Amino acid sequence: MSRATKTLIEGAVTFAVGLALKLWGLDTQIWWVTPTKAGVVLMVIGGLLLASGLFQSVRRTEVTRK
Repeated sequence: MSRATKTLIEGAVTFAVGLALKLWGLDTQIWWVTPTKAGVVLMVIGGLLLASGLFQSVRRTEVTRK
């Protein structure tokens, strides 16, 4: 499994967990974190990882073409 594929999977899982927290997280504060706000942060991180994985996979295919 290539590095780009691992990054894509990691980003998708992180985004899915963040989406679940955003949709079904309680609006009560657990210690110092609100689950819905933590879900938004995880969705942003997951989106960045997905973009990075896509960039790596496109970059890898361009390098192999040359």
